[in-house]
This record gives sequence, structure tokens and C-alpha cells, in this order.
Amino acid sequence: QWQLVQSGGGLVQPGGSLRLSCKTSGFSLDGYTVAWFRQAPGNEREGLSSFTYDGDKDYSASVKGRFTISRDDDENTFYLQMNSLKPEDTALYYCAAEEAGLGDLDAPDYDLWGQGTQVTVSS
Repeated sequence: QWQLVQSGGGLVQPGGSLRLSCKTSGFSLDGYTVAWFRQAPGNEREGLSSFTYDGDKDYSASVKGRFTISRDDDENTFYLQMNSLKPEDTALYYCAAEEAGLGDLDAPDYDLWGQGTQVTVSS
């Protein structure tokens, strides 16, 4: 069964940092475009960052300069490093993957999803 398994997240003070991880289970990350999304209560799922199978990265305006996406295909794992966190970053964060995807930040284009992990930014 193909799955994405997330780890990381938690409670952090404003200005702090967290790193989220997402590891594949049952398949190789090679050839897949990966992405990170988040969803706050009452809001739609928001695309944050993508990393295509051929090396292109993209970021939403809300996180550009603060968040960094990376991947290690040998470890079948990708990451989201989040710095300078703000209270408005509080949300449930999801990783996603799509075979040979174009790297857009539209949730319906991704067919594999992690289980979600909570990030809370509060003093």
C-alpha cells in the first residue's frame, strides 16, 4: 500500500523554527513531484511549496523567504524547514505527492497525501 508518513510539527513560539518530514512507504520518491499544504480551521487547503521530480521549486507568497522545501530521494523523504514562524502559520500541515507532476500548488492535482500534522505557533 502506497503511503506518505509525516513526522515533525508541534508547538513553537513566534519567531521559532520547525522541520516537517514526509517519508514514502511502499514506493520510491524518484519520479514524483512533492509538495506541502496546510489547512487552518474554516479555511481552504493552501499550497505552500512544491519540488518537482526534475528539480524545480516553487513557493507561495505567504511562505517565500521563510520556508524551504528539500528532498532526499535516496531516503525517500522530503522536508519542509519552517523559520520565522508566525501565529498565522498555525494550521494542520499535509505533505503530498504526484507522479511526474508539474509542481503547481493546487490540491486536487495530488493523489497521495500524508496523514497531517499540527503546527501551532503561540507564546
